[in-house]
Amino acid sequence: MINVQKALDYIQGVLSGEIVANKYIKLACQKHLDDLQKSETDPDYPYYFDAAKAEKVAKFIQLLPHTKGKWASKGEKITLEPWQIFACCLPFGWLKRATGYRRYTKLLIFVCRKNGKSAIAAGVGNYMFCADGEFGAEVYSGATTEKQAWEVFRPAKIMVERTLQLKDYFGIEVNASNMARPADGSRFEPIIGKPGDGSSPSCAIIDEYHEHKNNDLYDTMETGMGAREQPIMLVITTAGSSIGGACHQMVRDAERMLDGAIDIPDLWAVLYGMDKDDDWTSDIALKKANPNMDISVSAEFLQARQRDAKMSAAKQAIFRTKHLNEWVGAKNAWLNMAKWAMAPERLPLSALTGRPCFIGLDLATKIDMVALVLLFPPYGDDKRYHVHGRYYLPDSRVIEELDSNTDRYRAWDKEGLLSLTMGEVIDFDAIKDDLREFYGRFDVREVAYDPWQATQLAQEMEKEGMVMVELRHTVQNLSEPMKELEALILQQRIAHGDCPILSWQASNVVAKIDAKDNIYPNKERSENKIDGIVALIMAMGRANVHQHMGNIDDFLDNIIIG
Repeated sequence: MINVQKALDYIQGVLSGEIVANKYIKLACQKHLDDLQKSETDPDYPYYFDAAKAEKVAKFIQLLPHTKGKWASKGEKITLEPWQIFACCLPFGWLKRATGYRRYTKLLIFVCRKNGKSAIAAGVGNYMFCADGEFGAEVYSGATTEKQAWEVFRPAKIMVERTLQLKDYFGIEVNASNMARPADGSRFEPIIGKPGDGSSPSCAIIDEYHEHKNNDLYDTMETGMGAREQPIMLVITTAGSSIGGACHQMVRDAERMLDGAIDIPDLWAVLYGMDKDDDWTSDIALKKANPNMDISVSAEFLQARQRDAKMSAAKQAIFRTKHLNEWVGAKNAWLNMAKWAMAPERLPLSALTGRPCFIGLDLATKIDMVALVLLFPPYGDDKRYHVHGRYYLPDSRVIEELDSNTDRYRAWDKEGLLSLTMGEVIDFDAIKDDLREFYGRFDVREVAYDPWQATQLAQEMEKEGMVMVELRHTVQNLSEPMKELEALILQQRIAHGDCPILSWQASNVVAKIDAKDNIYPNKERSENKIDGIVALIMAMGRANVHQHMGNIDDFLDNIIIG
C-alpha cells in the first residue's frame, strides 16, 4: 500500500507541523486518524477503512499520462503528490460496515488555481467511468460554460486516447464530444448549464463551483444519483466572489463539519487556503493555500503575483481569491470579510431585553427583500455592538424562479431566516407587528427610515408613540456611520452572529468614494442585495448621534468607549 502510506505520512507531517497547513487541513487529517481509531476499536462504529480500495484509485490515476506542460511533452505519467492521494484517493477507502458501499458520496476539494485540479478531476472521472465496477456508469463533467466543462473532460479524453491499453481493455470509444463503453452502455461526457432530467449519474464532477449562478446543475445531478448505490459528487473549486452562493455555503458547511459543529457523514472535505489571521502578504499564506507550490505552480510565479497585489488594489482581490482561496464578496469589496468572519459572540435577543436599541429600516423596494436591523450598542461591561435582523420577502420570490437569488432565498427560507409575506409585494403589516414587538421588549430609542416607500408606515408608527427618524440615503447621512461601522468590524466589536443573509450582503457592498474622502454604500449588480448593511449603517448613524450629543443619559451612563 505504497500510496496509502504516502497519504498517511502526509497526515503525520501536517499534524507534527513539518508540513505547513491551515486549520482545516489539520482538522481533516485528524478526523481521518480519529475515524480509523474508532473503526478499529468500536465494533458498532458504522464505517471501516479498506486501504486496498484507496490504493486502487491512486494506482489507476498514476497509469494515466499528463496532457499538457513539460511532463506531457516528455510523455510522462501522472505522479500524485501525497496531498493529492490524501485529498482524492483516501475517501474511496471508507466504506459502510452494513453494506460495503462507499461512505463518502460528496468530495469537496477546495484548492487554488494551478494546483493540478483538472488532472485530479479527470483522473477520478476516468476511474469512475471504466474501473469502478459500476454497470452502465454515467460520468458527467459539469460547468456553467462549454469552455469550463471541457477543462475536465478534455484532459480525461486525451488521457484515454494516449493510453491504448486502457482504451482496448475496457472497449472505450472516444468520440468528438463523449466517451462510451458499448459493452454496458457506460458514458463520460461534458454537460453545460441547466441539464434536463433523466440522467442517472454514477459520478458528477462540478468544476469551479463558485462560478455557478444557481444550483440547478448540482441539484439535478444529486437528484439523479438516487438510483445509484455509491455515487460520487466531486466538487473541485477555488474561492470566488459570491458569498452566500451555493459554493460558499458548501465550503462553510464543510468548515463547520470539520470544526465539529455539525455532522455531515457523507462529505469528505479538504480545504486549502490561508488561515484567517495570516498576513496575506506572507510566504506562509502562499504555502498553506498552494500545496503544489514548486511542483505545478512555481513559488516565483506566486510571489510575483503577490508583489503585484501589494501595489495594486485592483489586483489584490483577484490574487487573494485565486491564489489564497479567500472569498471576496464584491470585486472591489468595501469590507475585510476575513475580519467580518472573526466577529465576537453575539448575545441572543432573549439576553438583550431592556437594553437600549436603535433600529434601521430599509424599505427601498416592495417586491424584493426589505431589511429591519436592530443595533444594541455597548452597555455596562459589554463592549460589543450586537446586531440582529429581520428580512422580509414576498413569498413569490421563493415560489417562482424570478432571478438568480431564488436558490439562496429558498435555502434561507428552509433555515427559518426569512419572514415571508403572501403575494407579489411585501405586506408592511408584518413589519409593523415586529416593530410593536421590539418596542415592548427593548428600550428602542429610534427607528431610522428612508422616506422612500416608508412615509405612511412611519406616520402610523408615530401615532403609536414610536420615535421615527427620517434618514435619507445621502452621502452626508451615511458616510460617517459607514466609516464607524468599518472601524468597529476591524476592532472585532460587531457581533453579527454569522448571519448568512447579512454576511452575503456585507460582501456585496462596494464603497463609492468621492473627492472629499466621503464614502457611500453601493453594489456592482442589482442582484447583489445590500439592504441589511444599509439598515445597519442607518442604525449606527443614529446611535452615534446620541452618543455624541449626550441626550440619552442612561445610555451614556452605561456605555464603555474604547
